[in-house]
Amino acid sequence: MYLKNLIYAIVVALAIVSCVERSVTEQPKSFDLRDIQISGDRLTPEILWSFGRLGSIAVSPDNEFVVYTVSYPHIEENRTYGDIYIVPVIGGGSVKLTETEENESEVNWRPDGKKITFLKPDSNKKTQLWEMNSDGSGTAQISNVEGGISGYKYSPDMEYIAYSKPVKLDKSVQDLHPDLPKANARIEEDLMYRHWDSWHDYHYNHIFIAKYNENEPFTSGTDILEGERFDSPMKPMSGMEQISWTPDAKKIAYTCKKLSGRDYAHSTNSDIYLYDLETKQTENLTEGMNGYDINPLFSPDGKMMIWESMERDGYEADKNRLFVMNMETREKRDISEGFDQNVANPSWDKSGKFIWFTSNFHATDQIYLLDIEDATITKTTEGNHDFMKVFNAGDYLVATRTSISSPTEIFAINLITKTTQNISNINSNLLSQLKMGEVEERWIKTTDNKNMHVWVIYPPNFDPTKKYPALLYCQGGPQGTVSQFWSYRWNFQIMAANDYIIVAPNRRGLPGFGQEWNEQISGDYGGQNMKDYLSAIDDLAKEPFVDENRLGAVGASYGGFSVYWLAGNHNKRFKAFIAHCGVFNQDMKYTTTEELFFVNWDLGGPFWKLPLNGYDFSPHRFVSKWDTPILVIHGEKDFRIPFEQGMGAFNTARILDIPAKFILFPEEGHWVLKPQNGILWQREFFKWLDQWLK
Repeated sequence: MYLKNLIYAIVVALAIVSCVERSVTEQPKSFDLRDIQISGDRLTPEILWSFGRLGSIAVSPDNEFVVYTVSYPHIEENRTYGDIYIVPVIGGGSVKLTETEENESEVNWRPDGKKITFLKPDSNKKTQLWEMNSDGSGTAQISNVEGGISGYKYSPDMEYIAYSKPVKLDKSVQDLHPDLPKANARIEEDLMYRHWDSWHDYHYNHIFIAKYNENEPFTSGTDILEGERFDSPMKPMSGMEQISWTPDAKKIAYTCKKLSGRDYAHSTNSDIYLYDLETKQTENLTEGMNGYDINPLFSPDGKMMIWESMERDGYEADKNRLFVMNMETREKRDISEGFDQNVANPSWDKSGKFIWFTSNFHATDQIYLLDIEDATITKTTEGNHDFMKVFNAGDYLVATRTSISSPTEIFAINLITKTTQNISNINSNLLSQLKMGEVEERWIKTTDNKNMHVWVIYPPNFDPTKKYPALLYCQGGPQGTVSQFWSYRWNFQIMAANDYIIVAPNRRGLPGFGQEWNEQISGDYGGQNMKDYLSAIDDLAKEPFVDENRLGAVGASYGGFSVYWLAGNHNKRFKAFIAHCGVFNQDMKYTTTEELFFVNWDLGGPFWKLPLNGYDFSPHRFVSKWDTPILVIHGEKDFRIPFEQGMGAFNTARILDIPAKFILFPEEGHWVLKPQNGILWQREFFKWLDQWLK
């Protein structure tokens, strides 16, 4: 232990010297708020948007150190600055390794552990691969690929690097009409021309294999999907977790949904493919498995591969299973069979005998251990928090953890002493200055006599002799657990800091309470889950400290749908509503969204194939009963739920002479990501609530 601490002290000293040297030559403009001091002890929009945000993390091959990225919002510049930090697995204080104007991301370790690897823009503003020493010195550019790269993975023997980059395979208007260089149009002949928040740019993510030489940046590689109009990693949000090298570095597995246009829009059927570097042949390892198959990982000896799998095509909220394949016989089996929970973020134990993963149970995400031999599963952690990524580091687990009262941090779990400590402390200083509200767990009875889990969050300095306004929080998804999450929009603690009591039910249609509970919502959007919402708010409204005449309901996405539906069916319970990116008209939404498999599954198909009672629940059918002030928020780049849905709801409210406000963010999509937009969102959120509930 003494030797480890001595080595780390040397690393710290070298890193400090290195940062000082760079501060002179590179004129860093990084923004780090670890030592910020605030006035008051209540969470405000400005403070909320000052928290550091954990990015990628990686454990060194010798299990001694963790490198990670943190981004800090710069409110005045309306951007974030991201840098790389290092900390011992055993704790002891983190050191900042980079401090440049550009954002470093996707940090990792070279397989031999001698270098830290990361992505960063070059002088031409193109993202490239870089390496540096563990003290932050010796930064060197490893790739010089035209147009840049978007992800990377070293082969275990360090002979190759797999990298991803977009490849143009479709023709733009200018390609079709070269004599019209200033024409501004799109010509579409099939579906999926836009996705989530981006129009298709005629490019596809492809994986390339390049020879590695630390002394000479590679400029190109072999495209293992050459000519294929498919994406790997899959768009729009996947990364290099969908790609995995075999331990002998002879093959590479990748995730891909090899469908296009209309077929892509109707299906979730992705597969795991295995590419042989020598023969250049590709094998579909999961052929015949019809749902999502993603994220392959090989055992340390290469004899087995695990991956996450859903059974049913078109059902994106199906049970997330853990499959294992014998790489010699190609025999595969569901090793999570009988486990009535979702498996997420699996990783191999260094011994190759166990698999660590996270799973939600009763509204918290905990770490589990699976014995690969007999498929027994053991719950490892407890508590009111959510563990997300988990890695084995010898005698420790390194995991990311968040809660309703804290943003994500890195924790080390000592497997021998069973102790857990925060080793990153990104926001410890800021949190120590804030007073958070108490978070209470309740179980209440529903209208069909089921037990429903509800989080109740109280204002700081809560006084039970007073009466407080209360907010019903309506979850999106629709199948996303109301767990111990920390959000920069739907942040329960900032709502509590504004003296509201928050009622956050895990209504029907949420995972973590068994597959039957999760699946009940499909085809029943305006049914039992809406009764669950009302059961939750009615139960809390009976408390002497809740003012039943000052109740509001808020939510986004399916939560926005819920707010619109409640607006026509709440029987005067609520005095104010807020809906963000919600579905107002299901008929119109079906023909304007992109991933049709979602609405096909949950609503039974398109609205013209009547009778389909899923469309009977559409909120726009109940506007004749609207009578309550409503704030509508939407992002113009939201292509999952196009902004015309919010515009239609707002226009309807005003046509009916109901007090309403419409906030449209032209540059935001389904979320709000820019700092000043985020602060504006919070200010208007509470301005509206205070106007009608206080």
